[in-house]
Amino acid sequence: MSRPRHWDPDGASHGGTPTYPWRMAPAGYFTRRQLRARGLRPGGQDVAAQIMWRSRYGGTRPAYLYRLALARPVRPMTPAKAAALAKANAARRTCPLCGTDAGYVLPAHLGTCLTCAGPAALAA
Repeated sequence: MSRPRHWDPDGASHGGTPTYPWRMAPAGYFTRRQLRARGLRPGGQDVAAQIMWRSRYGGTRPAYLYRLALARPVRPMTPAKAAALAKANAARRTCPLCGTDAGYVLPAHLGTCLTCAGPAALAA
């Protein structure tokens, strides 16, 4: 039986970074998204390993892995950070022409709310 395509646990051919094929990462290694789902963050640690797979558009794609044992809890949201985030989201929903809160993020290609853009812009 031949070994999988991206099997390089020593990192000999990937600059010293241990590399594994898709869905074959060892236990205790997680991506940023997987850590975030557990309420954790990498916490300044270096990339411990990577998963590589062949992209449908050609080439290969990596996903970097971090050690669960070295991960730290996500920092809590401060009131100032929450206020800044709310202000930024409100700006994305406010139409520059009529000045109303549209209740949704304005489409970037229109730059205005759907009411101000009119039916001609929506048909195009």
